[in-house]
Amino acid sequence: MTSAIDQPRVSLPGDVRMPMVGFGTWQLRGSRAYDAVREALDVGYRHLDTATMYGNEAEVGRAIRDSGVPREDVFVTTKLPPERAGQERRTIAESLAALETDYVDLWLIHWPPPSERASLASWRELLAVRDEGAARAVGVSNYGTGQLDALVEATGEAPAVNQIRWGPALHDPGRLDEHRERGVVLEGYSPLKTTDLTDPVLGEIARKYRVTPGQVVLRWHLDHGVVVIPKSGTPSRIRENFDLFGFTLTEDELSQLDAMGR
Repeated sequence: MTSAIDQPRVSLPGDVRMPMVGFGTWQLRGSRAYDAVREALDVGYRHLDTATMYGNEAEVGRAIRDSGVPREDVFVTTKLPPERAGQERRTIAESLAALETDYVDLWLIHWPPPSERASLASWRELLAVRDEGAARAVGVSNYGTGQLDALVEATGEAPAVNQIRWGPALHDPGRLDEHRERGVVLEGYSPLKTTDLTDPVLGEIARKYRVTPGQVVLRWHLDHGVVVIPKSGTPSRIRENFDLFGFTLTEDELSQLDAMGR
């Protein structure tokens, strides 16, 4: 098992380092959220992904405090709901209060607001919050390339991250290249839900490395330089999803899995 210290990270603007394997908390509430986050931190995850709409920021924050892991060693992401456009300052203040922290490491617009004007206004507010120190880095989620370009054109600053659904069946090398050309880190969510884990090619590769098909999918993300945030409330699965660093895929294996998206 890889330690919390030597896991791979990507660089974001402002000398921010983001662990490439995060722990997703969508649909985890109450004690289940708290217990899962405690387990994830015990395993070695140092990247936690939450959101205002998840309703679990307080549990995530309490789990961090109770874990004994220093706050500065945990990369925390939360997100602004699009219906909160125009209420950015209130929303980040509520998130920080729930998490009981002075800052988040990454704050995202969860979906594009209903109008480009609202999206641009929210993006300007996120940049201001970052400059004031309440967020170390800021980005977006579920944005298309044209929407990313609109933000850059209006402000001169690209989002540090775009968090989108991603997996072998959704692989789009052109879209991945578009993110890299703009200096935007692609972060994939729902990596296992978007993949047919019974695919025979996936099974063959898993048998070769003596891992599960799910682990192959998660390793595929890392070998493509894509941040990935698997989610589970089951301790054994939480551990399995972090145990990715004892093997790497060959170029041929990556190509075989890429083909699932065609």
